[in-house]
Amino acid sequence: MRRCWILKLSSLLLTVVSFRAHSQFDNPARDSAFGEEKKTVTYRFPFNPGQPNQLAGTMGELRSNHFHAGIDIRTQNRVGLPILAAAEGYVSRVTSSAFGYGNVLYIAHPNGQTTVYGHLDQFKGAIAKHVLEKQYERKSFEIDLTPERGAFKVNAGDTIGLSGNTGGSNGPHLHFEIRNEKNEAINPLRFGFKEINDNRAPIAQKIALRTLDARARINDRFGRFEFYLVREGNGYVLSQPILAHGRIAVELLAHDKVDAAHFRCGINHIELRANEQKVFEQKIETINFQTTRQILAVMDYKTLKSKGTRFNKLYVDDGNALPFYDPSLTGGVVTVGAEPVYFKATLTDAAGNQSRVSFRLKPTPPTKQVNTLEPMANAMETDVINNTLIVSVKPTPGDTARTITLYEKGSMHTAHAAYYSAQRQVFLIDLRKHLPDSVAAPHASVATHFAGLVPPGLAYTFYSDWAEISFRPNSLYDTLYLPLAKRTSEAAEVFTVGTSLSPLQSEVKVKLKTERSYGPKAAVYLGSGAYEYRGGTFENGYVTFDTRDWGNFTILEDSIPPTVYRIRCTPASARFRIRDNLSGIAKYEANINGEWLLMSYDYKTGIVQSQRKDKRPLKGEFILRVTDRAGNTNTYQQQIP
Repeated sequence: MRRCWILKLSSLLLTVVSFRAHSQFDNPARDSAFGEEKKTVTYRFPFNPGQPNQLAGTMGELRSNHFHAGIDIRTQNRVGLPILAAAEGYVSRVTSSAFGYGNVLYIAHPNGQTTVYGHLDQFKGAIAKHVLEKQYERKSFEIDLTPERGAFKVNAGDTIGLSGNTGGSNGPHLHFEIRNEKNEAINPLRFGFKEINDNRAPIAQKIALRTLDARARINDRFGRFEFYLVREGNGYVLSQPILAHGRIAVELLAHDKVDAAHFRCGINHIELRANEQKVFEQKIETINFQTTRQILAVMDYKTLKSKGTRFNKLYVDDGNALPFYDPSLTGGVVTVGAEPVYFKATLTDAAGNQSRVSFRLKPTPPTKQVNTLEPMANAMETDVINNTLIVSVKPTPGDTARTITLYEKGSMHTAHAAYYSAQRQVFLIDLRKHLPDSVAAPHASVATHFAGLVPPGLAYTFYSDWAEISFRPNSLYDTLYLPLAKRTSEAAEVFTVGTSLSPLQSEVKVKLKTERSYGPKAAVYLGSGAYEYRGGTFENGYVTFDTRDWGNFTILEDSIPPTVYRIRCTPASARFRIRDNLSGIAKYEANINGEWLLMSYDYKTGIVQSQRKDKRPLKGEFILRVTDRAGNTNTYQQQIP
């Protein structure tokens, strides 16, 4: 969406979900423990050094809500293999969490850099004992420690932990980062690790073309359109030219692969030329963790949410303040006028392998009558792209007027079709001029539910009869055309606030007027069927909560306690699976004969497992209490002989 106000972006801190607030991306403590002069450091590969290794992810890879900050090293799909210190240094930070990087170790090095080792199954050496002691001292599995500077020194090649699958990992691997003195991630593959072989060039799958204003067209149509690429020699092409007119932007669906691995990795360097003139260049060389959620301005968010595909925009969209681009270029936007435009995109991976994508836009002036429009299943359909509401109408016999009526706060406006065929009439409404409550054709109508327009870059509160939404200066990437709707059934009140296809950069505070009374176990949930807990406070007929996602919000009461399933509970260990049907697990605590017992937690599997501070067997009365966010508690109790 192209903005109509100047957007002033501030940085966004990426937070890792946890039982208690802390971030894996905070800057670990640095000092002069190595002396005033920095030393040159040569890094060793942290897993199975000297042997060919495989990667499951690279730095800069586009993830759903962040840039991947390191490399994911495969550990033979195994847990428990040695992870080694890449260079001499000392442990500057160590964290255990059920989320994020899981068990993660930070090592500060004499060159001022820090290496990070994530998703470990367990720590090794003196630091492991220190973590265990602190967990028992604080009575918490979740822990974030910054040991005294130089207290836990390591040498290059020391075993610092074992490979694991903790935190947000989707399979056993080591997440490995190298960070500079500014706590920015830098590409580990720059350091010449011979264990990683990459002779494969990036792979391009599709391009997408997008119109940037209501006068632009692609194949005589307005909107965003995807095209499959065809392999030709060492490059990728579109075999036929695409008809185009006006201001156009390009998106690319592509990935990289390293040798002997099938995983899709990221592409660090993309260049786009139009008629041999460079118009766009993206280089991801460092990643600042304070701005990583701005990735949602790099990808096409609507396609990500609706199809799950990550198209990289080859243009700098509004709301994108990342430092990956050459500001002297046009930002990737190309105007197609009377002459053809020949595009060439060059994709370069970290090893220097290159692929090229070539295609051509053929200039074609807009026309009213179009022969390439698809038939419609419904009588009327709507969509929003940029600042434009697209209304598609299925024609009726004899309809030559090709008009629709816009209803806006008690007034009416007539709109004429921008283009049409025998199967479809298309109307383009500039939302900066008209923000209709509903749209009607002679045989169909649609409620848009637009309640107002919210500018980006401002602290702003929007009010309606039943909703109050407070925006921070950096909540929005671009102008928001806010839909609001409310419906009440016997089952629940459902509040539609925004659309799930629009991204938020930071949280907004939402206050909703309720028509029903709710008990102490009620909370706000996002979604329909698969609910996500959002919490909230109830006061004087209103519920207030924070969210970083739009969608349908429902108020539900959770009266069912968590389930506690015994896997084993013996003198050797206690192992359980805990689940909750709605609000989710808030806390758990185990005791043996009244003494607190450490239980590690894996949210992916729901497994909690005991870990004694000493080697004594479990004996006596064992109690495990699990509480959900609504306050429901389930207690398991057993006498261990």
